[in-house]
Amino acid sequence: METNRWFETLEKVREGRPLVHNITNVVVTNFTANGLLALGASPVMAYAAEEVADMAKIASSVVLNIGTLNSQTVESMIIAGKAANENSVPVIFDPVGAGTTPYRTETAQKIMKEVHVSVIRGNAAEIANVVGENWEIKGVDAGDANGNIVELAISAAQKLHTVVVITGKEDIVTDGETTFVIANGHPILTKVTGTGCLLTSVIGAFAGVEEDLLKASVAALSFYGIAAEKAAEKTAEQGPGSFQMEFLNQLSLTSSEDMRQLAAIKKMNE
Repeated sequence: METNRWFETLEKVREGRPLVHNITNVVVTNFTANGLLALGASPVMAYAAEEVADMAKIASSVVLNIGTLNSQTVESMIIAGKAANENSVPVIFDPVGAGTTPYRTETAQKIMKEVHVSVIRGNAAEIANVVGENWEIKGVDAGDANGNIVELAISAAQKLHTVVVITGKEDIVTDGETTFVIANGHPILTKVTGTGCLLTSVIGAFAGVEEDLLKASVAALSFYGIAAEKAAEKTAEQGPGSFQMEFLNQLSLTSSEDMRQLAAIKKMNE
C-alpha cells in the first residue's frame, strides 16, 4: 500500500463523520462516546432489542463489545450484527475477556458463528480462545513473543475469514495473507480503563469510511497510537488522569501530517 493511503483515511473520517453504532460495556460508554466525538466520528449507543436493527441499518459501522455481559445485550448484539450484515455495514467485534469464563468464551464464539464479523480486535489470549486454541501468554505484550503472536493472528484470520487485530506493545493486523505490525502507542494506555474498547470503536469509525478493512484497521491503530504518544509526552509524570484528558484532546488534534511523520507501520516479509 502506498504510504499516503494510510493518512488519507483519517481525513475521510473527519470529512464523513461516520455514525458508529456501539453496543459496548457499561464501564466504557462515556469514554468511548467522547473519544469518537473527539476523533470526528458520530457515536450512538443503542442497546434495546426493539431498535438495534433499525439503528444498525443506518450506521456506518456496528461495534460489539462483550465487556459487561448479560443475555439481553447478547441478543441485541446478534440482532444488530445480522441487520448490519444484511445492509453491508461492517461489524467490529471486541471479545473482551474471552477465555476468562466458559460463558464469555461461548458467547464470543456464538457471535462469530451467527454474525459475519468484519474485524475482530483483542489481545492474544482473547483471539486464541475465540478460535478454540490453547494459548498461554508467555509475555505481557506482542513484543515478547512476536513470532508466535503473528502466527496466531494469521491462523485466526484464516479460520474466521476476517481481519484480525491483536494488540499489545506492538499491534498485529492481518487478513490471513497480508500482515502489518504497528509500533505506535505508549504503555500508559494500560493505566486507563477503556482504552482498548475505545480503540475498537475507533477502528469502527475508520471502517465506516474505508472499504479496505485491512487499510482501515492499520490506519486506525497507527493514528490511535500516535495520539497516545503525543498525550503521554504532554503529561509526562502527571499520571493517568491527566493523560486521559489529554488523550481526548490529541484524538481531536492529531492530524494526517502527524501520521506522515510519526507512523510506525511495517509490512511483514518486506
